[in-house]
Amino acid sequence: MKKIHIFIMLVLSATSCSLEEYNPSGSTAEAVYSTPEGFETLVNAAYSYQRWWYGKEEAINVSEMGTDIWTSAAGDVYPDLSSYNSLQGTNSALATLWKALYSGVNICNAGIARIENVDLTNKRKIQLKSELSFLRAFYYWHIVETWGGVHFTLTETSGIVTTANKTPVEKFYEQIISDLKFAADNLEVKTADYGRVTKPAAMAFLARIYLTRGLNDEALKLCTSIIKDYDYELEDDYSDLWKMENNHSKEILYVVNYATDLTLNDKKDDILNPLGHGRGSNNAHMMYLMKYDNLPGLTRSIPYGRPFNRYMPTRSLLELFSEEDGRYEASFMEEWRANVKTKNLNIGDIAAIATRKIYDGNREDKSVYDINDIYKANGEVKDRLHYPTLTKHLDPTRTNYNEAQSAKDAIVIRLAEVYLIAAEAEMNLNHNDKAAYYINKVRRRAAKPGKETEMEISSNQVTLDFILDERAREFAGEQLRWFDLKRTGKLIERVKKMNPDGAQYIQTYHLVRPIPQEQLDAVTNRDEFKQNDEYK
Repeated sequence: MKKIHIFIMLVLSATSCSLEEYNPSGSTAEAVYSTPEGFETLVNAAYSYQRWWYGKEEAINVSEMGTDIWTSAAGDVYPDLSSYNSLQGTNSALATLWKALYSGVNICNAGIARIENVDLTNKRKIQLKSELSFLRAFYYWHIVETWGGVHFTLTETSGIVTTANKTPVEKFYEQIISDLKFAADNLEVKTADYGRVTKPAAMAFLARIYLTRGLNDEALKLCTSIIKDYDYELEDDYSDLWKMENNHSKEILYVVNYATDLTLNDKKDDILNPLGHGRGSNNAHMMYLMKYDNLPGLTRSIPYGRPFNRYMPTRSLLELFSEEDGRYEASFMEEWRANVKTKNLNIGDIAAIATRKIYDGNREDKSVYDINDIYKANGEVKDRLHYPTLTKHLDPTRTNYNEAQSAKDAIVIRLAEVYLIAAEAEMNLNHNDKAAYYINKVRRRAAKPGKETEMEISSNQVTLDFILDERAREFAGEQLRWFDLKRTGKLIERVKKMNPDGAQYIQTYHLVRPIPQEQLDAVTNRDEFKQNDEYK
């Protein structure tokens, strides 16, 4: 569904702790949102704030970096987030996300409070309230996991805000679970408007929440229902998940969708979208690409992407994939072929190689970077410009090689995660045989042809670390990793073991991020609303 994300912001969804107020049209919320058309606009705007999280550089950094599987490439603009070195509330990525997420919460609060006074059918009211409840839970989950027990309210903010509260994490989760249960109970099973939340999508997100809170039986019940009662299927070939022509995959339960008409996305607009991001659309396609376009025989191209050179895999991530696992080749590029003729290269010749293996071939007439050129044996990075490149987000349909916007949808939840949530819940319940069953569903699909049996595991191989390894292989670059490590209590241990850049700086207080300093400066009750512990 491409139409719901048009921004028509008639009143500012004011961020908590902000002293700003915005009303470009002069209209009042009461006058506009009391009409059926106006209320539909409110719901559309509530969806749009998801785009600050999925497919944007700031949140890609927050959700993938500072983990065991990614580290800074040469172009990383938020190295303090990536390595925890001198991370403080002045970080601009965190400030951007705080504003967007609380704006999303506020517009959901406004809609839920107003819906009974709108001239809609009862069925439509329940549907829209369910969508808003899901979205409020979505935004609050990202807030509480990122910053911990910070500001919480169910009341719409419509004017200047000068105070904020610190609310226990448990209160956040109580509301998140309540909202998601309401959504799962009342949403339609399917939607004709691709991108709107459905019943199974709400169930899957609730299962993720239950797993986070240690409610394993509840998580397992939801996962079992999704697997048995709905018509989602794993793609036969893992690589098909990333094809633009398969943007509506049968495996996907929920996406943050982007329009092929780029003007409908969230590029900055001072009138309709005051919090807008200058690049708009999904720009994940640029983040994981090595610097290839200054090498002999290579120039920037649509197939190879626009290389922002922000993030690179850790050596540990590259070493997680076995030779039987087809997900590595489906996720990473190791070879670049010449697209300009040189004295020694014809178009189509291999021009560059960046490989996770030791390269013992001919290095003449090509640029070669093997595992030992890129990393030291202990995982320390030697070359932050050249490395195997994540290709999941590439978009060959962009109109030119410099286009920063992509219409590729950002996957939020897919069936493979449902299987692995079920596996983790079963393991937590001491049912390792059942956990292996669910893991093997994912691993058989991941196997190279004829290697399915070799990819299967037995119940005695099921451990928390194995599940985290499997989630890394399956979901690398899909904005889940930091939350996976935090949920399992493994963030610090695995960063210290597998990410030398972060190992020297990460501390226990880094399990939450610093509150943006501009928010602290904007409140008057600074004795109550303080920075998270240990941050300055």
